[in-house]
Amino acid sequence: MTPDVPPKKNNWSWRSQAFRGLIYQVLAMVAIVSVAWFLAHNTLVNMKARGIQSGFDFLMQAAGFDIGESLYPFDSEQPYLQAFLVGVTNTLRVAVLGIILATVLGTILGVGRFSRNALVRGLCLTYVEFFRNIPVLLQLLLWYVILTEVLPSADHAWTVGSFFLSKGGLNYPIPIWATGHLWALAGLVVGVVLIWPYRRWARKQFETTGKLRSVFWVPVLLVVICSLAGWALGGAPTALNSPIKGDFSIENGGALTPEFLAVLLGLTLYTAAFIAEVVRGGIQSVPRGQGEAASALGLTRQQEMRLVMLPQALRVIIPPLTNQYLNLTKNSSLAVAIGYPDVVSIANTALNQTGRAVECISIVMLVYLTTSLGTSILMNWYNSRAAIKER
Repeated sequence: MTPDVPPKKNNWSWRSQAFRGLIYQVLAMVAIVSVAWFLAHNTLVNMKARGIQSGFDFLMQAAGFDIGESLYPFDSEQPYLQAFLVGVTNTLRVAVLGIILATVLGTILGVGRFSRNALVRGLCLTYVEFFRNIPVLLQLLLWYVILTEVLPSADHAWTVGSFFLSKGGLNYPIPIWATGHLWALAGLVVGVVLIWPYRRWARKQFETTGKLRSVFWVPVLLVVICSLAGWALGGAPTALNSPIKGDFSIENGGALTPEFLAVLLGLTLYTAAFIAEVVRGGIQSVPRGQGEAASALGLTRQQEMRLVMLPQALRVIIPPLTNQYLNLTKNSSLAVAIGYPDVVSIANTALNQTGRAVECISIVMLVYLTTSLGTSILMNWYNSRAAIKER
């Protein structure tokens, strides 16, 4: 005799909570799309009635203006699309370098708050309280004034070897491109790839023998050796394009403008103060017994922090650290206040020349939305890798 089987529930019935939830979500999406379509249609109709042009066709027209700073050549005959790309690269250059430098400086300051030296602790605390309580815009303006007013002119530039620092920015020697540099780049890629199997081997050695292998200096040495090997195979080119003092400016070589330096310094120093507090809070979240156990095992203070405290603090540090990365990227839009040609500055110029306000603002919003989502996805992936796995 077969047991009674309960009748199968009809998932398409209105009594089903899942079905009702699906209907509500569809209705909500239809409402949102309808409101967005109405606003867009109404805006376009009103703009057309007032004779205001709309559309993104202007992106293929000649920009008609030059950009003072770009990673690649740009002139006024090129289209607005190319100008926006220059602005995006300038924004990303500040954001990426700022994130790297702020992370390094903030981590050092955060760890320094736990130093047994009272002077070190006091200096780290003073830095954090000073820089995080001054608006970032004021810091950008301060650094810009220092770089353009306090520093000497080009003919009296501060010189260290082939490096020149003046009101015109920082000038430095750059390699003259040759085949050997391409080989060095290939060696760099090979070195980075080799880090992954080495770290797996080092982890297995530690689990098997308990002997700790370096997971920082050895990978760095791998990258350096592979890069130097590629450079040597390519003929070991050493020619440099070095800057020289001209009559009115520093000529030749590479240069970092005072606008770029002001933005980079301001964003780095400001964000590093917040990252230091994030690191400090993460370390404090680790139970004190972990540090006592590390000391009982004979680990030095440096080994305790590097091998015990920081790895456990990562699960607390990463989420708020992601917010600081996003804040730094979005704060880079303030660079327009000191004349740095980021994407906001380029959009303002294009808006004034074409009158396409909605389009230019939409492009800027899309750029920052894309960079922020990309940063969030990357950090969420890293957070999942660093999280403690429960059994």
